[in-house]
Amino acid sequence: MFGKKTREKEIISLVKDSINKCIDEKLIEISKEDIPFIKVEVPREEKFGDFSVNTAMQLAKKARCNPRLIAENIVKNIDTKDSYVKDISIAGAGFINFTLDNKWLYDEMEKVISLKEKYGKIVEENPKTVDVEYVSANPTGPLHIGNARGGAIGDVISNIFTWAGYKVTKEFYLNDAGNQIIKFGQSLQARYLQALGHDVEFPEDGYKGDDIIELAKMHIELYGNKLENVDEEERQHKLVEFALDKNVTNMVNDLKNYGINYDVFFSEKTLHNSGAITDVIDKMKEMGSVYEKDDAVWFKGTDYGLEKDEVLIRQNGVPTYYAADIAYHYDKLVKRNIDYAINVWGADHHGHVARLKKAMVALGVSEDRLGVILMQLVHLVKGDEQVRMSKRKGNIFTLSDLVDEVGKDAARFIFNYNKPNTHMDFDLDLAIKKSSDNPVFYVQYAHARICSIIRNIDKEVKIENFDLLDKKEELNLLKVIANFSDEIIKASKDLDPSKITKYAMDLASAFHSFYNAHRVIVDDEKLLNARLALVVATREVLSNTLSILGVSAPEKM
Repeated sequence: MFGKKTREKEIISLVKDSINKCIDEKLIEISKEDIPFIKVEVPREEKFGDFSVNTAMQLAKKARCNPRLIAENIVKNIDTKDSYVKDISIAGAGFINFTLDNKWLYDEMEKVISLKEKYGKIVEENPKTVDVEYVSANPTGPLHIGNARGGAIGDVISNIFTWAGYKVTKEFYLNDAGNQIIKFGQSLQARYLQALGHDVEFPEDGYKGDDIIELAKMHIELYGNKLENVDEEERQHKLVEFALDKNVTNMVNDLKNYGINYDVFFSEKTLHNSGAITDVIDKMKEMGSVYEKDDAVWFKGTDYGLEKDEVLIRQNGVPTYYAADIAYHYDKLVKRNIDYAINVWGADHHGHVARLKKAMVALGVSEDRLGVILMQLVHLVKGDEQVRMSKRKGNIFTLSDLVDEVGKDAARFIFNYNKPNTHMDFDLDLAIKKSSDNPVFYVQYAHARICSIIRNIDKEVKIENFDLLDKKEELNLLKVIANFSDEIIKASKDLDPSKITKYAMDLASAFHSFYNAHRVIVDDEKLLNARLALVVATREVLSNTLSILGVSAPEKM
């Protein structure tokens, strides 16, 4: 699913070629099919080089040979010609350590300066397709803080896959059918009639937010009491139609202000109206994965490793949400032929993941084509107090409130600062703090400082004398820059956008360390030019990183 030619892969290739040669020369007595997966790691201590493999220890048991001797034979037969490997050493029981020539760093810096905003982007001739579905809130009220975190995660994951060489579709699944819409209509009707002076009881489990009252009043202001005397079903239908249009428009606008623009808005209602749910259940019947019992239709979940069978069509003939979700994902993965579907869901959907994957298997679709990011809860804090919120009680702290309070950049960066599967406290005070304690300020300030340096020097960058960049802080900054593409690949593989925010922090930190240790403007013209090139390369990569995060890269602060 994921792949790119990296320095690690170059080392893997060198080691594997050497092992094959050792097997041919009977220096390692195993079959070539028994060569283990070669894992490349970064040693904790600099003295052990840039990369390390423990392959000799992995081979020792099968080859019935001392791992140190195996390591010596592997090293002896590694051909480093036309590679960046400068030195190979053996440590401990048989760790093989690789030190690279600094030329690879200088070559990488030249690429950055040449490619600019394209640096780090992987271009595939025939890109795989990825659909990322996120937020997908019920359109029964404004977007809340959970939606804000899901939006930041999903949008950055989409950007990561775009940079990793995939053709990406950003999708919003509109939950405009089912029980929540029935409840929404009942709530709107009660508020509508109450606004017209009728003494009607509000549904016990209705939506109690002020937005429901406002929508009912808005309808009256625009159309008067024209729905007062129509039958209940028509009244609810008209009110829901009106309110959904208003709510979805507000949601789209709030998401745009948050930096999110979708390619597809998919209506759950279309699955019911088009017969897609019936079609997919008929398909499952053909494949023998459903049965009828007690006037309901059931999925044979236990045949696919689930704890119990699941209802698809209720006794009253109404499809379950599960059935609609199966039809929706079948539409994506089969009808639209998308290679991979990624969903960002709340942690409360944990039990639904296996159910949906097994339903896909029952339909002949590999479960590996469906990825799910489970997102934990967010608590808003201000000072020492938690900011309470309740959708039903009407005192919800909305996405638009958050953007107004801290801005799009801080919200998107901080929501992606931790792994999606971790609980988090969003500190409203920290998010607007102009200090290094605030991670987004720290990174943006580094970019602004770099831009200031470049403006002050006001010289054209020259691709020469990069070998003068040999100080510890310079080389460390170059190494962080060169890791950019690898971090994108890792983030896409792990479905973890926090790797990109962490990378942004590491790059800003490496720059600050370099800047605090060395002057850029020096008397030595060659060194000045080399350091200017380093600063420019840092700016390009930092700007590209912030672009993936959907965060602005200010030139002044």
